[in-house]
Amino acid sequence: MLNTFQYRISQHHRLSELRIKLLHLHKLLLDTERFTYEQVRRQVSRGELLQLVISHEQFAWLHRLSELIIQIDELLHVGQPVTSEAIEAIDSDIRTLLSPDESGDKFAMKYHTALQRHPDVVLAHADVMMLLTSDSL
Repeated sequence: MLNTFQYRISQHHRLSELRIKLLHLHKLLLDTERFTYEQVRRQVSRGELLQLVISHEQFAWLHRLSELIIQIDELLHVGQPVTSEAIEAIDSDIRTLLSPDESGDKFAMKYHTALQRHPDVVLAHADVMMLLTSDSL
């Protein structure tokens, strides 16, 4: 049985790992969306891509994943121990968001398409899901 200090360290470590895996998944999804954008329009620089991610409708579906990553950042940097409830809530939000559905909301449909077309997205998805189902807490 872990003592309170070890448990807090374990929680922090798991959230950090989850953040890294979600960032990787986000990058892959961003790359796929960028590729689609550039096929129709033109190649974009990193600076232009940042502006597109912030304000272009084609990239708006990724904002929900960005928001979850920000929530994890806030939990990691709050300066207080992260509660089990907060971790359960973020885990639930991630599971809900990363549920591909070809007839669901915009994120679910686009995520479904990305999973069908890009094996690297499938692997990143599996990494996140494995961490969510691990009993490291």
